[in-house]
Amino acid sequence: MYVLEAGDVHAPALVLLHGGGVAGWMWRPVLERLGTTAHVIVPDLPGHGRSAGEAYRSHEETVQAVARVLEERAPHGAMVAGFSLGAQLAILLAATRPDLVTDAVIVSAQAEPLRFPRATLGLLAATAPLARQRWFARLQAKELFIPEELLADYLRDSARMSRATLLASVGENVRFTIPAGWADFKNPALVMVGDRERKLMRDSARAIHGSLPGSRLISVPDCGHGIPLQRPDLFAQILADRW
Repeated sequence: MYVLEAGDVHAPALVLLHGGGVAGWMWRPVLERLGTTAHVIVPDLPGHGRSAGEAYRSHEETVQAVARVLEERAPHGAMVAGFSLGAQLAILLAATRPDLVTDAVIVSAQAEPLRFPRATLGLLAATAPLARQRWFARLQAKELFIPEELLADYLRDSARMSRATLLASVGENVRFTIPAGWADFKNPALVMVGDRERKLMRDSARAIHGSLPGSRLISVPDCGHGIPLQRPDLFAQILADRW
């Protein structure tokens, strides 16, 4: 798994977990605003970006891989911030390896499984070849709030994502439920959702917050499913204020 490290290695550690269908480059606007205030660790998750050579298999396997990265590069723990699929991974990591997570920032995580996941995945399988068409990828980029300066990264990675990764990662995403261990997480936790996201996402944010006593919930005004890309200034400031 490819891992980018940036910032000051002597500063507090911060792990950024990207969403499905993108890669670590989605955090570039946030990194520019953080500067050297943190020791930032940004993996490209399996099947994504520069880790595209190995297919995504499961959330469980991916969390184990992220834990190994933390054991090696931030053995005393790190703030872990995840977006969308990455936010589900952050919840699982906090639930299963709380010793490695000093603070959890959960951004736009779906936590209520779809009623008919097979139908969703069947449609996805049928349309998967479209991801390699630039016109379709551009439409998807707009829906994901990909800024112009990151569009080339998105088009490149969208074209090389395998069908296996697409189906496995989306399948894990739409079936995700809050793990029991999340309620026992003792360190600080922030749950974020855009106030223009789908009802499913807003309900999920409330469920994640409600499942963890002491967590904080923020609804970000005028944001859809793309807070770190729509408001990188705000997101970077929120992270910096948590050191």
